[in-house]
Amino acid sequence: HMALRRTVGTFFAVKAFHVLRGGHFYATNCVIEGRFGVSIHHDLGTMAIIFFILGIVFMIVGADLLVRGASRLAVMAGVAPLVVGLTVVAFGTSAPEFAVSFKAAIADQASICVGNVVGSNIFNVLFILGISALVTPLIVAPQLIRLDLPLVIAVSVLALLMGWDGGFGRLDGAILFGGLLAYVARSVYASRMEALTAPPDDITAVIAEPPGRSLVFRLTANVTFIVIGLVLLVVGANWLVEAAVEFARRLKVSELVIGLTIVSIGTSLPEVVTSIVASLKGERDIAVGNVIGSNLFNLMGVLGLSALIAPSGIETTTQVLTFDIPIMIAVAAIALPIFITGGIISRWEGGVLLGYYVAYTVYLVMQATDDPRREWLGNAMLYAVIPATVVAMLV
Repeated sequence: HMALRRTVGTFFAVKAFHVLRGGHFYATNCVIEGRFGVSIHHDLGTMAIIFFILGIVFMIVGADLLVRGASRLAVMAGVAPLVVGLTVVAFGTSAPEFAVSFKAAIADQASICVGNVVGSNIFNVLFILGISALVTPLIVAPQLIRLDLPLVIAVSVLALLMGWDGGFGRLDGAILFGGLLAYVARSVYASRMEALTAPPDDITAVIAEPPGRSLVFRLTANVTFIVIGLVLLVVGANWLVEAAVEFARRLKVSELVIGLTIVSIGTSLPEVVTSIVASLKGERDIAVGNVIGSNLFNLMGVLGLSALIAPSGIETTTQVLTFDIPIMIAVAAIALPIFITGGIISRWEGGVLLGYYVAYTVYLVMQATDDPRREWLGNAMLYAVIPATVVAMLV
């Protein structure tokens, strides 16, 4: 029995709060006693959820500020807006993935690092394209069919081969990141050859600045945006990774599963917003290009840079090599016939993609909980649902 007690004002009594130390949260209960004297107990799980959400918010806001500041500084330095759009702005949507993978790599939490990249790429194709196509059928640009999607498949296979020896070393990271630089250079060259002198509207909105501002004011403001953005990205990534480790510990599942699910979903929120908004505005080609471009940046940029800067490389587990990366490759391969058939992702195809993501997530949960029905689900998807879907799309 708890009697209500009158108090003057609001009194907060903390019985034991959390301490962030050595990469882990330590806490018991946090008791908050309000003006009516009712004690509310916040255990460690609640604090982890709060820090996880705050980490996502900080990273999204930080990525936006970083992109705006860096893009405007580049334009002030004489860099063409189109080049800015193909480099700084394109990297911006992958900044949360990089921040989390970087933090996980240097903290020797390779499962979260790899799971974040692989899970984000699976989420981008199945969930984001699926939900965007349900909003409105999506248009697939010819270049995505000719170059970008086959490149995603090829780099995914390359990543599998690189990790087969037990991890991604600095040489692997250098090759991946070098490939990204070559891809960006090729994109800039191709855009100039096609005489695309004006950047798209979404890039123009990012680099545009209020008129009438002095050079000193604009320079100071943009540098401030960059600094604040970097701070928010670092702090947000730290909170999110620590919360993810705590989730794994309390739920008694592997850090890989957490990285493949809630971490990858959280870091992919910028792509979710961008693609859905583009679909609602009728810019149906931007939604598809955003997803494919983000997947390339994740594989070559995020994974490549993380492998380059990780003290002892990034280790890979048997599950990643024999299940998760092959699923990532299969997802990209399944998208190819969808893209080819008429150059449009229809609503029913979007529904199929979304259903695949639900099935994949359910399988991960079954696997984490040792549910015996996971074998039945895996066989049904592998030998019945996926082949039937491919045949239906090609007919």
